[in-house]
Amino acid sequence: MTKRVIVTVGPSLINNAILSQIHNERNIYRINGAHGNIDSIEQYIFKIKSQIKDAKILMDLPGNKIRTCNFKSGYVNLKNNNKFSINFDQTNYKDFFKFINSGDEVWANDSIFKFIVDSIDLKKKRIKFLSLSGGKLFNNKGLHVRGIHNHIPFLFEKDLALINLANKHKIEFIGLSFVRNAKDVLEAKKLISYSNIICKVETLSAVKKIEEIFKEVEIILIDRGDLSTEIGLNKIPGFQKHLIDKAIFNNKKIFLATQFLKSMENNPVPTIAEVIDLYNSLKSGIYGIQMSEETAIGKYPKNCLILIEEMIEEINSEIINDG
Repeated sequence: MTKRVIVTVGPSLINNAILSQIHNERNIYRINGAHGNIDSIEQYIFKIKSQIKDAKILMDLPGNKIRTCNFKSGYVNLKNNNKFSINFDQTNYKDFFKFINSGDEVWANDSIFKFIVDSIDLKKKRIKFLSLSGGKLFNNKGLHVRGIHNHIPFLFEKDLALINLANKHKIEFIGLSFVRNAKDVLEAKKLISYSNIICKVETLSAVKKIEEIFKEVEIILIDRGDLSTEIGLNKIPGFQKHLIDKAIFNNKKIFLATQFLKSMENNPVPTIAEVIDLYNSLKSGIYGIQMSEETAIGKYPKNCLILIEEMIEEINSEIINDG
């Protein structure tokens, strides 16, 4: 069984683990374009290539996801049933306010937080929310309002700059985020000169139009975190199975992403539930999985990758013995 592993590169993997020591030919090294400016992202390309000359790299575009930014302290303190405000220029899309109304529900940071839009002050250029959660909302975290993605541009300015960077360095893969239909894929294809496209399924529209999307791409990736904010956590298992079945039937390659080894961000060993989910996912006919925070900012990136390798070997041994 040949499986690919998308390994997100971040401070942990660059600073705490030498890439050449964890390298495997199955690995694809992901650069999350949502974090850092163009210069710092280009430095990641250089760092990866300096350690692994023939490394396969995925440039993952941030897409039209609304994200927080410009918090002077780096975050906003949230208190349950308390109101807070952000300015129009404290999101990466200053026209965000045009697409929301009082009473709209907002899910933030992969559904960890929930807010209600209280009011929009055009004079002060400020949006007021009622928080139904407590904690810290940091810079660069997503703000998701269901239904608005169909009405905003597919590619933001940073996406265009990252496509140019990928073209410059002949990056092997580009991840398209928040695809809604085949038209979005075709828009990106006109700009991409070298890379293979990995189409990320994160919207309900993409799920509904997956057959037309399959006509334009060979690889899709289910981002279970962002998709959950769109459809609800309880629907993720059914949608995941539906998309895997569709991909296999259409002879397409499919990756799964989000929280496979979430506990290993802070612990050297996973939970039993995580190991079982990883096992079942790898045996479900998928092409591969993606490690995100586990390898980018987690404390034990090397442990995560060793575990995945051992799990793949275990499954391979089962197949050999069954044969």
